[in-house]
Amino acid sequence: MHHQWKRLSVTLGALLCGALLTSVVMSWPDRLQQNRTALADELGKPSVAAENLAHAEGLSAAFRSVADSLRPSVVSISIEAGPRQRGRRAPQRGLPPELRRQLPPWLGDDFFQQFEEQQQQQQLPEGTQIGSGSGVIIREDGYVITNNHVVESGEALKVVLHNGKRLDAKIVGTDPATDLAVLKVEEKGLQAAILGNSDDIRVGDWVVAIGSPFGLDQTVTAGIISAKNRVQGIIGDGQGFEDFLQTDAAINPGNSGGPLVSLRGEVIGINTAILSRTGASAGIGFAIPLSLAKPVVESIIESGSVRRGFLGAQVGDVNAELKDKFSLSVDTGAFISTVVDGQPAAKAGLQPGDVVISMDGKPVTSGTQLRNYIASRKPGSTVKMQVNRSGKAMEFSVNLQERTNEAMASFNGGPGQSLIGATLEPLTPEKARDLELSGPAVGLVVTKVEDEGLAAQANILPGDVIEEASGEALTSVEQFNTILKTAKDSGRGLRLVIRRGNVRMILVLR
Repeated sequence: MHHQWKRLSVTLGALLCGALLTSVVMSWPDRLQQNRTALADELGKPSVAAENLAHAEGLSAAFRSVADSLRPSVVSISIEAGPRQRGRRAPQRGLPPELRRQLPPWLGDDFFQQFEEQQQQQQLPEGTQIGSGSGVIIREDGYVITNNHVVESGEALKVVLHNGKRLDAKIVGTDPATDLAVLKVEEKGLQAAILGNSDDIRVGDWVVAIGSPFGLDQTVTAGIISAKNRVQGIIGDGQGFEDFLQTDAAINPGNSGGPLVSLRGEVIGINTAILSRTGASAGIGFAIPLSLAKPVVESIIESGSVRRGFLGAQVGDVNAELKDKFSLSVDTGAFISTVVDGQPAAKAGLQPGDVVISMDGKPVTSGTQLRNYIASRKPGSTVKMQVNRSGKAMEFSVNLQERTNEAMASFNGGPGQSLIGATLEPLTPEKARDLELSGPAVGLVVTKVEDEGLAAQANILPGDVIEEASGEALTSVEQFNTILKTAKDSGRGLRLVIRRGNVRMILVLR
């Protein structure tokens, strides 16, 4: 009897729920229509319509104001072939791999390589345009910011003002590590853009991109800040300094070097790259934040080159693995893994295992952020750091030195470490078998490559074998360091023979 009641109660409940659901579903269309009618009535009121129109016109006015105020400061940049580039063709783009796979087998890579080589041999008249980009005037006396990748391919540069006037431009200095360049034109009465503070911009804020996409001068597009602090590994093959602003404002080829502007009419970034499978805007664009660009530009204008601060410590992100391994009491920050004796970090009292949680009062959330900030400071600057050491908050003042090749070489002081920022050891027959190398075991095998050394810059990889240096067969790290020092003292490049797998290649380190 008990079980029958239970089943009955479930059946009655189901019937009641079904009846209620049927009543609600049947009433949905009526309620939806009522809501639509009420909304239409509300929107139809003159006062509401006028208010909505006022909001829309106010936003349009803001965009017009930004465009009107910035366009005189935005330039197009034409890169032309110079005398030394006669007889060379502009770089040709090969067919995408997915298209090549659809072609007959006889139209393979060899066919296209021969075709492209023939094009390279054709005559390229002096003055032929081989590239283009954008830029922004930052000083009335003719200084212009753009991207390094915009100007690195040509000898002759022309800057085209908003009124169509063409001016010769010279390169004041470039910085491949941030993909920035500064140009100078000789012209009076230029209108300089107002430079803002990119640290103040927030995700969701409206921004405007201005430039010359596909050669269409003075194009204005709008969007929002989609994200901040993006590191994509696209500058210097991942060895550059990145802290991108991400935006969905349309950025296309030709926009590079143009400004990303807030609705206050202030430049907060330099448009640099897009993420796209087609080569055109897919709503994901990246701009160098002005907080990273400004110190670089100022240093180039002052001295023609970039002088960066040096900490003398290697840092990384705090993650779950590090937190568990070292019993860290913080979730974010810059974890100090290595401190070099006699360098700024060590002199200030920092130790391996410390976590930097703020610099000069600004929160630190990653090792990349700390690295970029240190590099943006001038040598001799003092940086105040708040550090968490074993759960205890501590403060340090670090006096930065200059980041030079000699300073970077100070990381290479351990056993087996070379002066090129790589750990080496003699290649043994056992190691050669592990690497599946045929032939005699000769040279030094690379077991580790530091993030910022000559080896990383030359694209030397773990597993590579350095067989010769300056014509000498290598048997020890000490021998290699001696040869390297001799080449450096004489100002010559160091010629290496490197074996990767069973392929040998020649590389020159400078």
